[in-house]
Amino acid sequence: MGYLKEVNIKSDLPAADEAVRRITYNIRNGKAMGASAVKIIHGYGSTGKGGTIRQRARAYLESQKQKGLIRDWIAGEDFSIFNPAVIEAFKNCGELRRDGDLDRHNNGITIVIL
Repeated sequence: MGYLKEVNIKSDLPAADEAVRRITYNIRNGKAMGASAVKIIHGYGSTGKGGTIRQRARAYLESQKQKGLIRDWIAGEDFSIFNPAVIEAFKNCGELRRDGDLDRHNNGITIVIL
């Protein structure tokens, strides 16, 4: 079982395309370094509807899941011990059980299961 890699892709407010490139890099780097999950901090956005980075990141992750390049992804608002996908993710990455965002329903993060 690997570790949880955490990455903040919003720190310098990149454009959505650059944010997706950062996600791609961090997924590949995480796999190469033996991570079993990557926690992406992308922010929620200031519009109240969810920002462009969040939306593009999640659409990208869904495409990666469909291609079999990642096992799964979990939206921060669904990162709860009551979610069967999270319980399954614990089997791959025990560190997720101790993550500070567990059960906080944080729209500004996404968990990627490698």
